[in-house]
Amino acid sequence: MHWLALQWPQPDDALAADLPTPEALAWWALGFTPRVAWVEEALLLEVSDCERLWGGRRALLQRIWQSNPAPDLLQQAQAATSLAALARLRLQVAGHAPPAAVDGLPLHTLSAARPHLGVLARLGCRSWGQLDALPRTGLARRFGPALGHALDVACGRAPDVHAWVVAPERFVQALELPQRADSAPALLWSTRRLLTSLQYWLAARQQGVLALELAWSFDQRRLNGQALPPRQAIELRTAEPVQRMEHIQRLLAERLARTPLLAPARAIRLRTLETAPWQAATRSFLPEDQPRGDPLHVFVERVGARLGAGALRTPVPQADHRPECRQRWQAAEQALPGRGVGPGRNAEAAPSVPACVPGPLDPAWLLRPPQPLAQQQGRPVHQGRRLRLIAGPRRIESGWWSGAVADDGPEPPVARDYFIAQGAAAELLWVYRERPTSASAAGTGAGDRQADAPRWFLHGLYA
Repeated sequence: MHWLALQWPQPDDALAADLPTPEALAWWALGFTPRVAWVEEALLLEVSDCERLWGGRRALLQRIWQSNPAPDLLQQAQAATSLAALARLRLQVAGHAPPAAVDGLPLHTLSAARPHLGVLARLGCRSWGQLDALPRTGLARRFGPALGHALDVACGRAPDVHAWVVAPERFVQALELPQRADSAPALLWSTRRLLTSLQYWLAARQQGVLALELAWSFDQRRLNGQALPPRQAIELRTAEPVQRMEHIQRLLAERLARTPLLAPARAIRLRTLETAPWQAATRSFLPEDQPRGDPLHVFVERVGARLGAGALRTPVPQADHRPECRQRWQAAEQALPGRGVGPGRNAEAAPSVPACVPGPLDPAWLLRPPQPLAQQQGRPVHQGRRLRLIAGPRRIESGWWSGAVADDGPEPPVARDYFIAQGAAAELLWVYRERPTSASAAGTGAGDRQADAPRWFLHGLYA
């Protein structure tokens, strides 16, 4: 077996202000090996079982050193057992060179021997080897069984048993601010430490975040008797699972810039609302297949966070034969893949509504609302000239079965005959003639037919 012992500055040290919490450091280590434990002041990693997955011990140690949060502040030591690695680490932190053999390690580096150092020194025991040479029965009767058992574990004669770190099911972390934050940049600066912890937790759980909440509580001494809620919060959602925090940090910056703080904040809390299994992107060896720039959903979410929800709109096809009802507009965030399905959503499982495909002769430019046309002898007139009908009619009668709703209100049923007409300047127009319903036709007399003549409308233009 091979153990690695790591130690960073203590949390109260000024150099450790930007370091993640000890809990987050353990989550970071879980990205390399599942056997991670905090033992007193050091983080212990058992790496012998996963070395080949990283290309060997040297490659694994290099990866750990390159990715750790503070390479300049890290102290590390290696040994065949966890307690031996911890002892070597303690000597290095104290500025002493550790001996090559385990027998030469001083007794003060073994935690179980520290309460008995004075008695052991009078017995002439100042190293692990000298303590191991004592009779085990007398050692247990004089100092208890814990000292002998710790020595057996340190020398590899007994198994290493530790309380292994396990990442929790949900991420929730709070942080007391070093000083009150009364602006969005100050709040965002303190949030970076929690975002780093979130990234380590996501990597340990092999998850990506889809929704999270940032909440902050107020400094009650600064309220001056104002009636305010106990905390303020913002919620972020993404279209795809996110594991790197650069995108989340940009979204938080945009949202916080538009969110006025009700009072100075004294503490913050970050928690995940929804996560999904993480699938790393497959990279291609071909240069033309390498994506450049941000994905579309990243751009949409960033603009939405800056300008507000619904600032970007996108058309959504609809299953309707009426030309003006074949699409509707909705917020671009809701149209992204995976949106609107709910917790545990799956974009592929969302029901899809078949859209009505426009006909081959339908124009690309529709007028909304359609423009009424004058008539001469029952023929439509546009710009003072009577139009020449060159194609049609194409009958559309739809919408009676449901109260379809458009952006500006309900769309009534239609009964129309569409024609392609040619104007005086040879332009092509898409016009239609209303057909009277059967009820209105039955109640109309011969004298009223001229007054109730079908109306003509201009509905589309051809390029």
